Amino acid sequence: MNTNSGKLRQSIDANRVHDYALQVHKRPVGVLGASGYAGHQLCSLIQRHPSLDLAFATAHDQRGTSARIDGRTIPLVATDDARLGDAEIVFCALPHGSSHEWVTRARGAGARVVDLSSDLRPGSGVDGAAYGLTELARTKVAGAGIVANPGCYPTSVLLALAPLFARGLVADGATITINSASGVSGAGRSLRQELMFTEVSENYRAYGVGNTHAHLNEMRAFTRSMGADVDLVFTPHLLPVARGILSTMTVPLEFALDDVLEPWQEAYSNEPFVEITTEPPTLREVVHRNVIRIAAIALSGTRVPTLLVLSALDNLMKGAAGQAIQNANLMLGLAECAGLPA
Repeated sequence: MNTNSGKLRQSIDANRVHDYALQVHKRPVGVLGASGYAGHQLCSLIQRHPSLDLAFATAHDQRGTSARIDGRTIPLVATDDARLGDAEIVFCALPHGSSHEWVTRARGAGARVVDLSSDLRPGSGVDGAAYGLTELARTKVAGAGIVANPGCYPTSVLLALAPLFARGLVADGATITINSASGVSGAGRSLRQELMFTEVSENYRAYGVGNTHAHLNEMRAFTRSMGADVDLVFTPHLLPVARGILSTMTVPLEFALDDVLEPWQEAYSNEPFVEITTEPPTLREVVHRNVIRIAAIALSGTRVPTLLVLSALDNLMKGAAGQAIQNANLMLGLAECAGLPA
């Protein structure tokens, strides 16, 4: 036998064994609500994940059809037909208000759950789920049976504010003003006139005005849990782009900081998905990545020391599906970064 051809055959055989081993050791997971933007992104990430295998994907109104995601045809089944017990983890990307029932069913079938709805998050009135703001809750997430994946707006706000809360740097009784702008995918995939191209294109508007947005309950509950005595004034805006969130926050401080970035640099110095920058972050820097970029600037002309804190993330990645995979990796004992674009 030719020596080179023999080495080539050995190399091919070794690669086959390696590929087979990877396939055998993949962990089965399922997605409830695969037809929505977050569910679709989850399926895409699972397909590229080195250690996960998609056991089922549901889309009740599209049951019996299939979706083409990243070159693979995925059959869609009715939610009632999902074999929940076949999955080690079920990602629940069902609409707010209808998810809790399916989380309970999945747990009853023996699966652990990452829930992307607001049904189990802080402020929902339902206890028993770990809050999956991953960088701040690794130990709880790793041992949890149910993880409530944070909302996209709260992720952009709370990861940016947490280092200030942790150090008691925010002035007692302060009002933190938060203006956040999101791409249209953050509003979901349902057909609504205000989300049509002709309504969104070349336009920019606030919504949920009057400090009434549903995500405020989540943000307030987390803020209280960190011992911060503050008011939050939150106004979301709709951007004429597909994806991404840019949040700007004005934060009154107890005293001026010599190095305004130091709280974030210390808190997130070893975080693979948190980027601290001296320049205001932009959406182009974060879309299709599982990262949040944070900047802070001391404001001039204010009577009390005040910071402008800015953050940017992809609402379907770090704000939803990417963070859900990050949490699932911890729950399964996998490398936290596995399968995630940084």
